[in-house]
Amino acid sequence: MSIMHEKIDRDRRRIISVTALGLAAAKVGFASSGSGHSALPDPPDLKPEAYFPGFQAETVETTGTRIHVLRRGSGPPLLLLHGYPETHLTWRKVAPVLAEKFTVIVPDLRGYGDSGKPQGGERHENYSFRAMAQDQVDVMRHYGYNRFLVAAHDRGARLSHRLCLDHPEKVEKVCLMDIAPTLTMYQGTNKDFATRYMWWFFLIQPYPLPEHMIGLDSKFYLLRIFGELNQTPGAIGPDEMNEYIRSFSDETIHATCEDYRAAASIDLEMDDADDRAGRKIQCPLHALWGAKGTIGLLWNPLDTWRDKCSGPVTGKALDCGHFLQEERPQDVINEFLNFFS
Repeated sequence: MSIMHEKIDRDRRRIISVTALGLAAAKVGFASSGSGHSALPDPPDLKPEAYFPGFQAETVETTGTRIHVLRRGSGPPLLLLHGYPETHLTWRKVAPVLAEKFTVIVPDLRGYGDSGKPQGGERHENYSFRAMAQDQVDVMRHYGYNRFLVAAHDRGARLSHRLCLDHPEKVEKVCLMDIAPTLTMYQGTNKDFATRYMWWFFLIQPYPLPEHMIGLDSKFYLLRIFGELNQTPGAIGPDEMNEYIRSFSDETIHATCEDYRAAASIDLEMDDADDRAGRKIQCPLHALWGAKGTIGLLWNPLDTWRDKCSGPVTGKALDCGHFLQEERPQDVINEFLNFFS
């Protein structure tokens, strides 16, 4: 290839990259710069009460780490768990309303946000859903709750599946949002799933490949994820995006890769053992998913969860993409009130 052709090819790739970033940035409410890097406003001075009025912030020591928690309310205990690559901030539109009827407890998962980020271990066991579920049992015990309600999205929903199996006496009811069972999804892997959920297959690659590549431009990476999975423009504003970016440090990038590596190895072994032993979720389960997302397109969520449950299973699709609590908060509130009350 001639020097002139190499230059043309480089310019073409740069134009495609900048265009893709601009489209992703527009979907989450702000523009990108011409350099291909995100053009974000200065980070705000965020405090918990800015988005969670009246909530108390605390750090709870658990069996394996420390968990950053927000809490408010005086009703039945309701644990809200976020997904990847978010933090507790994802519940900002939902938690204050629910706190009028429930005691709402909103943590950052192990490895995410302002919670601890322990070493993964030889088999990534410290980021298994079993270890992450134990964190939440410890958090709820810290507040005096031995039985509670759970609503969880994405990775939080996957650890909640494990929570229901390992600690059936703890969970009164569970709402799982925009997931099918992990083992079911891996067993059904095909081109469509691998294309739409490429993160699953990228993040499980051995250290340091995904960490290095994401770390080269983590803002671009986050904008791309939020831009592709969010189907409601403006649902996540610039200030919120800045907070997600602040929380996505190099340490978090590694910890969250360990989360996905565990899910593709040690967690699958646990799930397979449970399937062979016939262990199922015993409590009532409510499934919600985005009608414009992947889960309802490639799986029948209600049927897949009925296969994993001995108790009643209900649920429905909401008119949105992957981030239900960000895109359709009032619908989510209504579903929670109907199911948990």
